[in-house]
Amino acid sequence: MEEVRSAVVLLSSGLDSTVNLYCARRELNISKAITFNYGQRAARREIEHSQKICKVLNIEHNIIEILWLGEWTSTSLVNTKVNVPQGEEIKIDDYQKSLKTAKAVWVPNRNGIFLNIAAALAESLEADYVIPGFNKEEAVTFPDNTQEYLDALENCFSFSTASKVKTLCFTADKNKSEIVQLGRKLQVPFDLMWPCYLGEEKICQKCESCKRFLGALEA
Repeated sequence: MEEVRSAVVLLSSGLDSTVNLYCARRELNISKAITFNYGQRAARREIEHSQKICKVLNIEHNIIEILWLGEWTSTSLVNTKVNVPQGEEIKIDDYQKSLKTAKAVWVPNRNGIFLNIAAALAESLEADYVIPGFNKEEAVTFPDNTQEYLDALENCFSFSTASKVKTLCFTADKNKSEIVQLGRKLQVPFDLMWPCYLGEEKICQKCESCKRFLGALEA
């Protein structure tokens, strides 16, 4: 019988990472789910909702504090003196405007740092994969959301991890609506997700992340 592989899943409690967690649970053993706190506005909510999701699945959850990353960037995700693009500023179908709003929420090498930390943890746990939540919509303006990026990182891990940790993402080739459809098939708890860039009592429904999430639910 073929040995069941294991994984470390990066979980923010948003749509993409939550659906990837459920996909991974179906096909792999999950060693841990991890949520990063780099001082982002939504950190408290992301952690709270990630813990709830992991409790439903009985999966071990760890919080990884990397507050120094937030200190190195002026992104609106961290800097409360800078407004997160919202409302009319968001034009999901306008490439040039999307580039502008993407720049406002860009954190230098965030995904690279997240995945390298996850790979180190995976090797220590003898896990085979690290699994982020990516999608092809945001890959248009965020090049570190692509399958090509994951392939390049996996090549790096073949040098930087003795166990040659691999990357895996179940949604990198899907848009948000397709990810919602997959989530429904897997009975993912959409009510436990936190898709918002902000960390208020309720999701703002106006930031780009909220708009993509809500639009996909309605599609």
